[in-house]
Amino acid sequence: MTTSQQHLVLAAARNNAAWCAAMSRSHGLAGEFGDRAWSAPARTPLYYPDAVTLAPHVVPEALVSRIDTAAPGASVKDSFADLDLAESGFGVLFEAQWIHRPAGAAVPAPESSWQVADSPEELLAWALAWDGGAGNADLFRAELLDDPDTFVVAVRDAGGGVAAGAVVSRSDRVAGVSNVFGSPAAAWPAVLHAVGSLLPALPVVGYEQGEDLAAALRHGFEPIGPLRVWLHGL
Repeated sequence: MTTSQQHLVLAAARNNAAWCAAMSRSHGLAGEFGDRAWSAPARTPLYYPDAVTLAPHVVPEALVSRIDTAAPGASVKDSFADLDLAESGFGVLFEAQWIHRPAGAAVPAPESSWQVADSPEELLAWALAWDGGAGNADLFRAELLDDPDTFVVAVRDAGGGVAAGAVVSRSDRVAGVSNVFGSPAAAWPAVLHAVGSLLPALPVVGYEQGEDLAAALRHGFEPIGPLRVWLHGL
């Protein structure tokens, strides 16, 4: 990993932690940023970690002591893939790659239009499309609309319905993209066009794995470093 990639991973990890914090706040849960990790004292919303490391070589025992491992489902986002949490009762849930796309990089004209959800009704329509009938659309609450650094991007089909989308999170150094769904051919060009319009000066970061990683690389991203998510009791 080059020095430039190391700096990007640091920025991507902090951006992702800020998004996790925003999601937790929307559910009434306040987390805490420390020098080396963000953590929440109680169980975070579904799919969201209880802690995110912000620097390499965090002491595992110190990190685990900041979260609730008594309730089922505790998880840690190991942003630098350098922790061993097995002795604390965790197993690796999945591994992924941080990705980066430079600010100002060319984006092909999207075939589909996009808009930022700015009402509870639009957010619900987006969430239902993201959820795909799994019953978890209520994860995305209207309180997110009050966060000035969160943009829920909806990609429309010809009939005006939500066909694809993503969440874009602004921080000082990067724009983070997460929760990408829908056909990659429809989602990525429109979402990248949205980022370029909303936050043109910021490089784009996120993380993906498997086929989703391959799709991101086809749309101009590069891998910049590994991460792991650990799940307690796995």
